[in-house]
Amino acid sequence: MTTPQAWLRTQLDAVLTPEARGWLETHLAQVAAGADDVRFASLLSLASRHTPRGPLAPDGPALEAAGAALEGWNPERWDRLEAVRVSLILARPDLDTQAGVEGIEEAFRYADEGEARALYKSLALLPDGARFRWRAGEGCRSNIVPVFESAACDSPFACTHFDDVAWRQLLIKAVFIGAPLWRVFGLDRRLSPELARMALDLADERRSAGRPVQPELWLCLGAEGGERGLQSLERELDPANASRVGRLAAVLGLARAGQLPRLARRVEAEGDAEVATLTRAVLAGPPARYDASAFRSLASSD
Repeated sequence: MTTPQAWLRTQLDAVLTPEARGWLETHLAQVAAGADDVRFASLLSLASRHTPRGPLAPDGPALEAAGAALEGWNPERWDRLEAVRVSLILARPDLDTQAGVEGIEEAFRYADEGEARALYKSLALLPDGARFRWRAGEGCRSNIVPVFESAACDSPFACTHFDDVAWRQLLIKAVFIGAPLWRVFGLDRRLSPELARMALDLADERRSAGRPVQPELWLCLGAEGGERGLQSLERELDPANASRVGRLAAVLGLARAGQLPRLARRVEAEGDAEVATLTRAVLAGPPARYDASAFRSLASSD
């Protein structure tokens, strides 16, 4: 099984120019030899001058290998510069010591937005991640969506290390700022009645203000929403009360609540072909049809 560091090197070797590979090799060695914290932070900045722009674009087998290296790690959306910077971070020889923690914190101190994104993306890959819980929490409080996503999405860090309060705050914050909640790893593992209550309170607030309910809000319910949750989902499924994407999300929400018989009773009378198609697919398919990743397609459905 490969390591995240080896995985990154394989991907970068395939996309970097010879000049960029040479720069990276030289400075990986410099970091590994014990470059001081000021030099380390400067290298994270200088990397932008030597890394061609563009997505890292790992293919399907590569993404499977990344997930095998660390469950919940999904570098699907990483760019090349982020991968170079994270490689430099992982090259530090002191990451399992307090000096390593201090070095990472010093890098955050000087980081611009792009450097901060790479630093946040690296946290799940560092040893003894609990040491960086506070720092990850800072990222999950950011209103800058790309920074928030770097700390909260496509990574197992929050699910593994956040307590229940921080976990719930992350999920509700994602809804508030429009970050993709379905990309928060482990969401389905940590549903709770309190999270469902918070989500339903937010749904009620938005309706009272005459605003639509964000479709991904229903990811926070599962079977924990109780009768109140079912009533809210039924209201969303009513064609008079929701957009098509809201209705599609409500179908998934009801399935996630274990209400397949309720959906079966409705499907024959459903007048919207897209909603009916999704309902039949949910009824015919395995639970994976309505797990968190099922919400990925909703953004293009309205």
